[in-house]
Amino acid sequence: MTIRTGAQYKAGLKNYREVWIEGQKIDDVTTHYAFTEPIASIASLYDKQHQPELSEILTYSSPDTNNKTSTFFLTPVTHDHLLKRRMAIKTYADATFGLMGRSPDFLNTAVMAFAAAKDFFGQVNSDFADNILTYYNYCQENDVFLSCALVNPQVDRSKASGEQKDPYAHLRVVQETADGLLVRGAKMISTLAPLADELFVFPLPGLKPGDEPYALAFSIPINTPGLRLICRESFSRTNQSLFDHPLSSRFEEIDAACVFDDVLIPWERVFFYGNVELANVLYAQTNARNYTSHQGAVRALAKAELLVGIAIALAEMAKTNSFLHVQEMLGELLGYLELVKGAVLLSEREAQKTPWGTLCPAIEPLVALRYHFPRMNARMVEVIQTLGAGGLISCPMEQDFNTPIGADIERYFRGTEVSAQERLHLLKLAWDVTGDAFGQRQLLYERYHAGDPVRIAAGQYREYDKLSLLKRVESALKNSCGSANARN
Repeated sequence: MTIRTGAQYKAGLKNYREVWIEGQKIDDVTTHYAFTEPIASIASLYDKQHQPELSEILTYSSPDTNNKTSTFFLTPVTHDHLLKRRMAIKTYADATFGLMGRSPDFLNTAVMAFAAAKDFFGQVNSDFADNILTYYNYCQENDVFLSCALVNPQVDRSKASGEQKDPYAHLRVVQETADGLLVRGAKMISTLAPLADELFVFPLPGLKPGDEPYALAFSIPINTPGLRLICRESFSRTNQSLFDHPLSSRFEEIDAACVFDDVLIPWERVFFYGNVELANVLYAQTNARNYTSHQGAVRALAKAELLVGIAIALAEMAKTNSFLHVQEMLGELLGYLELVKGAVLLSEREAQKTPWGTLCPAIEPLVALRYHFPRMNARMVEVIQTLGAGGLISCPMEQDFNTPIGADIERYFRGTEVSAQERLHLLKLAWDVTGDAFGQRQLLYERYHAGDPVRIAAGQYREYDKLSLLKRVESALKNSCGSANARN
């Protein structure tokens, strides 16, 4: 198999997986109301690979097998490769309006980066280098959809993993066996895990000496025995109207906690284990951070285009776009949009070769965007709420049009140049993405999906090449001292 169709993706979800939602264990995720529309949205992404007009963007020929493969597995060594990857990511992001942050392109990008940096994993164990490369080839040839589980349960955040009162509060190795690692514990906020093929786990920075059992990276099928997924409440409703909920009905990417109840990880699926020092730099030194940040920036661009478009549409519909203060708000949002574009393009323009021979997007503009986009996003939401005002919370439902009060709705909810149905549909769209539970989850997702914003900004200061800036200060001081001496 190479690139899959949407139907093949759906068929792959028919295997047994232990998924819990709303107090029930789900036997088949493809038939539960909370999952059917998101599954359809992801399936449509797979189908795009087979559309003739998109095939050149979304696929490439594998250099190893010559099979047609997803572009998200393309290892970039030229600027043309980075451009192709950006166009493919944007195609997926446009299809979901940037609302699915963990669509298949995200983890496929990470696996590509890990495989390119296989020698990093080989520092711990030469088998791990072979394992990650083999796994990359497997994912590439089978067009695998992965979810990730990275965040530890918030039991006692003042203590390291190895210092927790319950040694299995965080995911850790219980035992090394001849067949693999036996693991127990939990990871949180695994987005779209119930609808993925496989779960990828790798360590984030913050491990301390003594945390060696917690320093591991691996991947397993979602239906692996002992893996239990506990979903949060769904923001979709039974028989939800696309008119009333145009976004949440299609793009609700469910989040789940992953509980590992003595799960066996076969040795061939172990990519990293036991080295705390290297675990803390794994994401950065493999350049997975750069590539996934590039993916995230392109997705953010698609989302910004949606939000700014909604703000403009609201102002034009209500005829408030002639007011100077409204024009200022819309100009502010358009400025944010251009800054997001600039960060993406600058990261590609300043891309550099890595020790692994790949061409990697520059991290500095991407980290800057990771810090600032949550604030931009929040401001976009605020402007939409300001422009929509009370109209956002006074909308009748689609079914009300076909009742005795339908005439009242047509008369009193119309706009100056649009029907009540057109006006309410736009207001429903704005409310769905900014005010409803789905919209609030989107707001929180943007704030934290890339990590703690304080650490992001502090990390940019620590890692930034500050020498040229300090030399600029030195030059200014030197020139000014010369002028002062001359006057004296």
